[in-house]
Amino acid sequence: MAMQQLSGLDAAFLAMETDTVTGHVGSICIVDPATVPGGVLDAERLRELVSERLHLVPPFRRRLVGVPFGLDNPYWIEDPDFDLTYHVRALALPAPGNDRQLAEQAGRLHARHLDRSHPLWEMYLITGLADGRAAIYTKVHHAAIDGVSGNDLLAALLDRSPEGRDLPPAPPWECDEVPSQVERLVRGAVSLTGHPLRVAKLSLDMARRLPGVATSQGRPRLPVIDRLLGRGAGAVLTSPPLRAPSTPFNKPITRWRRWAFRTLPLDDVKAVKNAHPGTTVNDVVMGLCAGALRRWLLDHDALPASPLVAAVPVSIRTKEREGTGGNAISAMVAPLPTHLEDAGERLVAAHEAMGAAKDQHGALPATLLTDVAQFAMPALAGQAARLSARLRVLEFLKPFNLIISNVPGPQVPLYYAGAELLALYPLSAIADGQGLNITVMSYRNGVYAGLVADRELVPDLEQLADYLQEELRVLLARTVAPRQGTRRAGRAAAHHSPSGAA
Repeated sequence: MAMQQLSGLDAAFLAMETDTVTGHVGSICIVDPATVPGGVLDAERLRELVSERLHLVPPFRRRLVGVPFGLDNPYWIEDPDFDLTYHVRALALPAPGNDRQLAEQAGRLHARHLDRSHPLWEMYLITGLADGRAAIYTKVHHAAIDGVSGNDLLAALLDRSPEGRDLPPAPPWECDEVPSQVERLVRGAVSLTGHPLRVAKLSLDMARRLPGVATSQGRPRLPVIDRLLGRGAGAVLTSPPLRAPSTPFNKPITRWRRWAFRTLPLDDVKAVKNAHPGTTVNDVVMGLCAGALRRWLLDHDALPASPLVAAVPVSIRTKEREGTGGNAISAMVAPLPTHLEDAGERLVAAHEAMGAAKDQHGALPATLLTDVAQFAMPALAGQAARLSARLRVLEFLKPFNLIISNVPGPQVPLYYAGAELLALYPLSAIADGQGLNITVMSYRNGVYAGLVADRELVPDLEQLADYLQEELRVLLARTVAPRQGTRRAGRAAAHHSPSGAA
């Protein structure tokens, strides 16, 4: 493969990194090694699996080469020094190997920066879990994948049976020669000549969209325009404020992370959804997060009078870009009704807020984020990120309080190197001013929540994770007739839901 340049948005995830901020995302797959043919799951078996599928996961063999002086976005090249043993490692938890120990270990691994002299990913087989389970922790830099392409990457490694599947023949692989600095500098200079045309196109597109933005119910509140349009006070529930309220986790972060994970039965989430016509699974997730955050903020005497503001990533990947790597994402910003005491009212308000956020998102060009990011020189973007951290800019501006992401996953049983996949938990990224992230993924009969936070800002992250389950129980009790017995999210929830899940 020839050199491939990173988009502006891809490069932005590199520029965001500082001594305390990392730009990678990850996952924890809980697996049952008992289903592995031969009965052995070790690092060597994982390396064999990855090795035979490297042609299906292109980011795994690509590393970065920069443009001199940071004048243009860096390039991916096929790494001439690629070493699979560097990337796939193994470690064991001490007895008793419980879920709390796994969360602690994952938090430590997730806090470490990826080495940019290698392809930007790592995989750890974690053994020693109770009940004979194992975990596979994988992290990949956000510059290489987003939620959709990350799912594609994981799908390439998973199978529908323990025996695996027939794979297409791998094409011949040839590593790239590292281009000279002169060659990279020339490429960067040529790329810069096209910026004026791209700026003109973006400006014209924005001018066409401005009337729709002004009248959108989902845009941030603008008092002068709102008075002209006659928008009422009720807009607080459906439009985000210009500045999010303060919380204990909207401060500069340290180098250390905490991670907590919980399982929610998908049937229960859908039961709540079905009891409220028009709502979606994502609306229920937002309502659960609002309730859990309200409880946690009350515990800390820090509940703002106004709603929190959540950023929700949105995929803008077109059919033409299906199966490709990199980032094709945008984001919606919506009020999170933490100010409402009643759980049912929170769910209704979350549904209305997400509807307004979709209207706002639709009023702007879908590619606005990627188009704007394309104009930032990496050298200036990196300096801006470091200066922003020192001046605590995001803590002051607070465009939103946290990111909440819901990534749909596969609904059929899958196997990882022959081991049955029991649960799939996400680990995302945090940044200065936004020291908490909640991401959920669905798989089979479960909704798997992964919460990442700064270790100092949210020391009791486990409690916040417990509140997600309590909120679901409250909504379920209010909307659905109780059923006999304890409900489980399939085998995964029965074995892997920490703190007595579901």
